[in-house]
Amino acid sequence: MAHEYTALVPMKGHSERVPGKNLKPLGGYPLCFWILHTLEGIEAVSRIVVNTDSEEIAQTCRSEFDVLIHERPAELCGDEVSMNRIIAWDLEQLEGEHFIQTHATNPLLEAATLRAALERYEGRDQEHDSLFSVTSHRSRFYDDQGQPINHDPSELVPTQDLVPLLEENSNFYIFSRSSFQERGQRIGRRPILYEMDALEAVDIDTLQEWKLAEALLALREDITP
Repeated sequence: MAHEYTALVPMKGHSERVPGKNLKPLGGYPLCFWILHTLEGIEAVSRIVVNTDSEEIAQTCRSEFDVLIHERPAELCGDEVSMNRIIAWDLEQLEGEHFIQTHATNPLLEAATLRAALERYEGRDQEHDSLFSVTSHRSRFYDDQGQPINHDPSELVPTQDLVPLLEENSNFYIFSRSSFQERGQRIGRRPILYEMDALEAVDIDTLQEWKLAEALLALREDITP
């Protein structure tokens, strides 16, 4: 890789739908260990920053990983604070030009996927300024008024032939300091949408997603953080 990257991993102590999820054991380890282990295995990542409002999360992460802890200031605590505000504060404390932002709630994200995405980011032309992960869906979608979004109900096209809809899956974002400062967002004005496998992209927000991640991890052989 031509660049070095700082990985930003925000972790709140509070979680409404899956209480204490960032430290909740998954596959025998705290959930947050999975993404930290993945990031440690990527050579281009020179530093991992955990931004948290929880001393327990900070101590647990420090116990097993070489991480820099950012204690989240009071004005950035709470469920309604935008992630872009947290990233902006992190960048004020850090040097460096290139960043990866991901979440502890992506335990199935593989290092090979991140490496490939970093190569795509570094190989971008001047048309692109950032990259984020997406999941492709080829299904018949409707809006909340019952209007078709990506198909004509009078013409029953096989789903594999539909134009896919791309979901921002929150697995990872890659951006430069200059791109972030230009727009105040992790997604720049001209991003690359990087498609990844739907099962690898499971993002845990609910108990159902927790159970799915647990089942998928159980299918992997000899995988530990």
